[in-house]
Amino acid sequence: MLFNSLSFLIFFPVVTILFFLVPHRYRWALLLTASCFFYMSFRPIYILILAVMITVDYFTAIEIEKSETHQRKKIFLLASIVINLGMLAFFKYYDFLNDFISGFFSLDQGENLLPVFSFLLPIGLSFHTFQSMSYTLEVYGGNQKAEKHFGIFSLYVMFYPQLVAGPIERPGHLLPQFRQQHPFDYVKVSSGLRRMLWGLFKKMVIADRLAVYVDPVFDQPHLYGGFPVLWAGLFYTFQIYCDFSGYCDIAIGAARVMGFELTENFRSPFFSKSVSEFWKRWHISLTSWLFDYVYKPVSFLKRSWGKWGAVYAVMITFFLCGLWHGAKWTFVAWGILNGIALSIEIITDRFRRKKLKTQNSKFLGISSALLTFTFVCLAFIVARANSIPEAFGMLESLFNLSFTNMIGLPIITKFSFVMNFVFIFLLMGAEWFFLNVETKLNSVFVSRVPVRYAVNTFLLLLILLFGIFEQQAFIYFQF
Repeated sequence: MLFNSLSFLIFFPVVTILFFLVPHRYRWALLLTASCFFYMSFRPIYILILAVMITVDYFTAIEIEKSETHQRKKIFLLASIVINLGMLAFFKYYDFLNDFISGFFSLDQGENLLPVFSFLLPIGLSFHTFQSMSYTLEVYGGNQKAEKHFGIFSLYVMFYPQLVAGPIERPGHLLPQFRQQHPFDYVKVSSGLRRMLWGLFKKMVIADRLAVYVDPVFDQPHLYGGFPVLWAGLFYTFQIYCDFSGYCDIAIGAARVMGFELTENFRSPFFSKSVSEFWKRWHISLTSWLFDYVYKPVSFLKRSWGKWGAVYAVMITFFLCGLWHGAKWTFVAWGILNGIALSIEIITDRFRRKKLKTQNSKFLGISSALLTFTFVCLAFIVARANSIPEAFGMLESLFNLSFTNMIGLPIITKFSFVMNFVFIFLLMGAEWFFLNVETKLNSVFVSRVPVRYAVNTFLLLLILLFGIFEQQAFIYFQF
């Protein structure tokens, strides 16, 4: 079953109605059952992977908490990490590693040093692996008590709104909410549904429409060059943002309707004035996870290196960030490019602070935002390309822009092409409003019912008139 935004809209109301009908003490069981059904709708057998992960982390966390010696704690933590990362590595990176080793030993094409397995990547494996690992790491660090209720811990790992594409929740934020009573709250229900509507608009009207242009260019880049590649790179940046943040909006909204609050995963990232600021606004739950569990320990070990220790930690962190996104060299290259950009910012930090004091801050802010956005678009071209040579070819074609073919694709009409820009400008305008007029925005939406209904109706009409209603899976489901 291909679970898309429309499928979720059928599944969600049924679970929500039952949630408010069932007594509080049974709600965890209802949500866990719904989460199992949700995950098994993709590929039933892979729920066994989640079962193993949940069982291992449940018992290792209890043993970590009970252990009286630091050495014993480390043994159980190591067991949890090895099993979790072992399953992730096998299912997600086995073929990648097999191809790399076979190429390294110069085997003929089609020959492999290791046995070849044919299986689909379990959906959302990276997300629930990191979420489960954060639990044992927090218990090991003394920041979290081990959860004794197996069902509630299972629900923490499998909570269906954010199970397959995040946000990656920390145990201290989500686990206590499963023990709290959540009565029907009109304000939360209304707010949650509005958030879901906004997510559907971003997914169905922007992301899926942009895919019509983006996919052909990246699938066959040798047929296009110049402006078609420029538009594809720009559109893909907005496509992946609207696709992923749209899912997160739907997940956050669905959880809020039932009274749960999930972590914000995006905060208007395209207004960032530096790459470091971008990563504080983009995929926040992953960035904070990598910062806490990778960057901080590595930089602490290399603290004697001063600024270069931070550079070393950043490069390690973003190499792993790229690899986390997928078993492709293009993802690794994308991670390294971001690591290099962040390293340059670390090295030039004092110089940039000095410039900020002496230069026109408004002009510098705008130019910095444009430069950051340009880098983000170019880096995403590398990530989306089918191979490193194709990525370099597409980047090279940007230096050969030709006005003879501004669009370059016969499958998309000029009207659709222009409408893509209209929706992008609408998105950016709304995000600027959220970013700069948040207090006013809340006042308008909460106190002025006609305004709220008018905006909701407008978004619903845009979805009905311009939305793509074909089966379009979310991009981050593959991660």
